[in-house]
Amino acid sequence: MVQIEQLAARTPAVSVEELLKGFYPSPRFGEVSFDSYRPDPSQPSQANAVKLLSAFADGVGNDDGGGLFKKLFAKKAPAARAGIYLDGGFGVGKTHLLASLWHRSPGPKAFGTFVEYTNLVGALSFRKTVEALSSYKLVCIDEFELDDPGDTVLMSRLMRELADAGVKLAATSNTLPGSLGEGRFAAVDFQREIQVLADQFDVVRIDGEDFRHRGLPAAPAPLKTEELKHRMRAEFDGKTVAVDDFRTLVNHLAAVHPSRYRQLISGVEAVVWSDVETITEQAVALRFVVLADRLYDKDVPILASGVAFDKLFTEEMMTGGYTKKYFRAVSRLTALAREAQNHEPA
Repeated sequence: MVQIEQLAARTPAVSVEELLKGFYPSPRFGEVSFDSYRPDPSQPSQANAVKLLSAFADGVGNDDGGGLFKKLFAKKAPAARAGIYLDGGFGVGKTHLLASLWHRSPGPKAFGTFVEYTNLVGALSFRKTVEALSSYKLVCIDEFELDDPGDTVLMSRLMRELADAGVKLAATSNTLPGSLGEGRFAAVDFQREIQVLADQFDVVRIDGEDFRHRGLPAAPAPLKTEELKHRMRAEFDGKTVAVDDFRTLVNHLAAVHPSRYRQLISGVEAVVWSDVETITEQAVALRFVVLADRLYDKDVPILASGVAFDKLFTEEMMTGGYTKKYFRAVSRLTALAREAQNHEPA
């Protein structure tokens, strides 16, 4: 028997403490470690990255203080710098290594994506976010993005104030498969954007073959709306399933701050969407990207009718300034749909 819920009926109230508790690696990286990372023998930079990150982890929590001024002028070994940046292509294990660093380091500590931190600032205010994170030993920022100048400046300022408070920082970049070797987000971009902090970051290059498909994976054919109930019972028996009309859900997301989407899907083991349609408004699409990320983090399979996920966003969106976000969302939603319909691991 299926336990049916509706995401559109949920309006989670989340305290500051609960928001901060959500900053940890997703279940996909919940138990990874440096030992579970398998360096490619033909790519020595991968083994070197493990060595450097391990040394950086040993320095977390052992800083003798002094703030950013001391960091700028004190002569220190690389492992003692304020931050470390993992520079590499798409799918070479950067998130695995960043999560391993988080697991290895002492707390308190935070792990989240670039978008999650900007959402945190939106929910708490900049000053309260600085106050909340300044007592942490380590802040990890996965998928650092440059597609929104305002958010980039915001994160640069946040990182600067955290470094001044003695917090260690670690970051990775967000890169499209098709961008490898063609203007890829690289160390030079990261260092330019974080400005005064740039010389306080060790850049760790991770080379390797892109193991993911170039371009979007094939999206499974959408189900017919009248098939959804039968397939839901067959695929998700005994599970808690969120069943929503797509347009109703999309409209509801505007009433829930993206920082609360993790709590929005709490306890949900699968989702069913009827009558999926192309999203045409940028603000709506960007909110939906965040929901897609949270569903993927929890590996929540999806059954849906309507348009296929490769038609979820307009062509203009898929080729515009937020291409990275939309590409990632379509890829992840497609993987979750393939998991539900074809029993393929997402």
